[in-house]
Amino acid sequence: MSKIKMQVNKLDLEYGNKAALKNINLDIYNKNITALIGPSGCGKSSFLRCLNRMNDLIDKARISGEILLDDKNIYSKKTDEVLIRRKVGMVFQRPNPFPKTIYENIAYAPRVHNIVNSKKKEQALVEDSLKKAHLWDEVKDSLHEMGTALSGGQQQRLCIARTIAVKPEVILMDEPTSALDPISTSKIEELMIELKKDFTIVIVTHNIQQARRISDRMAFFYMGKLVESGKTDTLFDHPEQKDTADYLSGRYG
Repeated sequence: MSKIKMQVNKLDLEYGNKAALKNINLDIYNKNITALIGPSGCGKSSFLRCLNRMNDLIDKARISGEILLDDKNIYSKKTDEVLIRRKVGMVFQRPNPFPKTIYENIAYAPRVHNIVNSKKKEQALVEDSLKKAHLWDEVKDSLHEMGTALSGGQQQRLCIARTIAVKPEVILMDEPTSALDPISTSKIEELMIELKKDFTIVIVTHNIQQARRISDRMAFFYMGKLVESGKTDTLFDHPEQKDTADYLSGRYG
């Protein structure tokens, strides 16, 4: 059985006076894909942003409880949030490549973090990251062209390659295929299944069938609460809670 990579205990999140998440307890397993599902506004993306302290950037956000990464609380005062965001990378809903070349999109952050110390190692890292993102064969002859000139699906794979390049342990994905066509979506899904050999992946998705296709485990959120979590097949075939059964059967969404 996979070991627990992240453990969420008694997590509450408020934006000003509004409670966004209430008493969330969830284990995230190493080198699994965990899908966060639930209707719009139920707290999935807010929860995802708690996992790498992105909510710290919102003035009125208040968080209590703890989130452990390899048994260390990422909200401890001793924790470096920049290091956390390197260990726990994020891929957003809409592709957001830097307005730089394809090569610079990948090489920039490793340079800043001193991950590479020679041009040769940098070039090897760029190639390896693009290969892991299934993009190398499509862009190897145009590395010095702008990343923003790529198609939407290619841009999203570039953003995944950029995330991989800083050698994270966990990759968060906030609806990474919602802005893409079916062929690009299929490529990203195949990529995620391959990436879980090396990374722990947590994905927010509105697409219930996508969650079933790619995830090992699921967590169902409703009105700021975690209703139920467990192995994907178990939740689909034998949900314990009526709200879970109703959502998965399409009675509301």
